[in-house]
Amino acid sequence: MIKKYININNNRKFIMTFFDFDVTYCPVELSLQLINRKWVIQIIRDMFFGKKRFSEFKEGKPELTNKALSRCLRYMEGEGLIEKITDEEDKRVNYYILTEKGRSLNRLIYDLVVFTLDNDDDPTHYSEKTKEETKQIFREKLGV
Repeated sequence: MIKKYININNNRKFIMTFFDFDVTYCPVELSLQLINRKWVIQIIRDMFFGKKRFSEFKEGKPELTNKALSRCLRYMEGEGLIEKITDEEDKRVNYYILTEKGRSLNRLIYDLVVFTLDNDDDPTHYSEKTKEETKQIFREKLGV
C-alpha cells in the first residue's frame, strides 16, 4: 500500500491510500480492453437502436470496410457480446443480436452520452432542449 501525506500548518495529514497492484487486472483496464477496439461501442449502440444486419452496421460509417466490420463482429461474438443467428429460410442471411453481456453495457453507453452532453459547452453542437431530448431517446432505447 502506498500512502500520500501533505503538510498543513506543520501537521502531517494523510490524504490518500493507493493499492499497489498490477494495473493489468484493474477492472477499468479489463473493461477497456473489451470495448476499446474500434467500432465495438458504435455497433453495440446501433444494436440497441434496432440494427441487426451487416449492411445496417455500415450505414453512416463510410470508413468502416467490410473486412474491418467482419473482424469486429467476429471479435464481439468471441467475447460474448453478440450472437450470430442464421436465418432459417435463407441460410445466406445472418442477424446479430446482443447477448446478456452485451446488453449489460447499456448503462455505460448511457453514461457516455450524459457525460458528453453535460460537458459539451459548444452551443453549436446541441441546444439545451436537444440535449434533454437526446438523453430521453437514449434512456428509452437503452432501457435505463
